[in-house]
Amino acid sequence: MITRDIAAFSAFARSAAADFGPATARAAFLVAPDGFRLAEQSARDNVYMADAAAFDAARASMQHRDLQRAVSAVLPTVCFAGDPATPDAVFPNNVFGTAAGRYVVGRMRHEVRQREAARADIRAFFRDVLGRAGIDLSAQPHPCELTGALVIDRARGLGFCGLSERCDEDGARLMHEAFGLRATLLFDLALGEYHTNVVLAVLAGRAAVVCPKGFADPAVAAAVVALYAPHAVICGEAEHAAFVANCIALSPETVWMSAAAGRALSPGHRAVLADAGFRVETVELDAIEAAGGSLRCCIGELY
Repeated sequence: MITRDIAAFSAFARSAAADFGPATARAAFLVAPDGFRLAEQSARDNVYMADAAAFDAARASMQHRDLQRAVSAVLPTVCFAGDPATPDAVFPNNVFGTAAGRYVVGRMRHEVRQREAARADIRAFFRDVLGRAGIDLSAQPHPCELTGALVIDRARGLGFCGLSERCDEDGARLMHEAFGLRATLLFDLALGEYHTNVVLAVLAGRAAVVCPKGFADPAVAAAVVALYAPHAVICGEAEHAAFVANCIALSPETVWMSAAAGRALSPGHRAVLADAGFRVETVELDAIEAAGGSLRCCIGELY
């Protein structure tokens, strides 16, 4: 099922068993922020990006290493070298994704990010080292920026796909098929939002973090909250701006977000996550966040 019908999707989702696959990833992969700087093409439709003067390549590199070190304590984490020709490559989850036995290469909107999809070493890692079959969406015309645009409940096989200039309906259908999902809900993001994973996270199939103002239709946000209640965090404006929803469960017990997001997370919302069985782990990523993404955007998942 792939639909815009909220009621039909919700009815299906409520009956979907949590037997689609592992709720959290087996391993993670990163791409180092080598050549980290403002990507002017990406800045055209990413309101979260800072001005060029705010980019600190040395600090970004240090914080990225801290991120890898921290995440490696929870699950195996590999880091590929960056490339000065691809300053946005620090956010690889938009370009490369995985499902059981396969890897997916997305179609990026901007040419500067399309270069990332051609990385022979990353493709060879999935194909030759891990022995996975490839599904290459990078050459077709429809933007589909993988788990930036598509938030997946891996336990139930459910997708939540926000449409914007970074993903159209055809691109959403291609991702739905590539990841083999049971059902995907399509909806429009609010004006100015570029990726769903900035305004929505589904955590190990049993909790959600939602920024209602990131959705064009408030009914969509309400439906997601209802699916995961009582373990649903409804972010206020400060939490939204601090990337609280750009978080990820890297184990059944841990939710990871940037330190700035952790500071913005209200005590009541921290308690909601605790009631769902999660402790919050944080890493300072203010230098990385200048590029318009946060911790979840940095992490590619190996399922």
